[in-house]
Amino acid sequence: MKLAPSLLACDFTRLGEELARIGSADWAHVDVMDGLFVPNISFGLPILAAARRASALPMDVHLMIERPERYLRDFAEAGADSLTVHVEATPHVHRAVGMIRELGRRAGVTLNPGTPLEAVRPVLPDVDLVLVMSVNPGFGGQRFIPGSVERVRTLRRWLDEIGSAADVQVDGGVTAHNARALADAGATVLVAGSSVFGPDGPEAGLARLREALA
Repeated sequence: MKLAPSLLACDFTRLGEELARIGSADWAHVDVMDGLFVPNISFGLPILAAARRASALPMDVHLMIERPERYLRDFAEAGADSLTVHVEATPHVHRAVGMIRELGRRAGVTLNPGTPLEAVRPVLPDVDLVLVMSVNPGFGGQRFIPGSVERVRTLRRWLDEIGSAADVQVDGGVTAHNARALADAGATVLVAGSSVFGPDGPEAGLARLREALA
């Protein structure tokens, strides 16, 4: 199981320090929001580039933006190791996935909680990662949607049926209370923001998740 703390929840006045404190994590998760695809604006290329300079952690970039194919090369050059796009954000998701792979980055696809899983099924043979959104995208600190566990289980079964070793990632409301159930359902990467960057520090937050998964 890989843990990917979400930088959306960190203290941006101390970005370098926060990245150092999650050095025991597997990836750093970077949520990019454009205020169009989701009703919030987060950060973009300069923050990713700064994070890349400050840390050796793989940068896992989740693009919650309209027509993401316009910016894939820019994010790859800014330091993304993986790029995940929404099926709802582009009519050309297969093309976007191909572009990511041509850039030499891991290609991911995701969908909103209210979108049927069948929407990603046609591109499963072509991706390295499938992200299950367990909250509605756009804001941190939301409550986990319980039905997400079954969505993870279904996706893992579909991937196994085609012989794919793609990661199944979960993002939204992930805590020590639901981490084990998600792992048992087939998740291989857990994104956690508020439960890692809490008042007792990210080291303690990561330790709680590791203990729950042991």
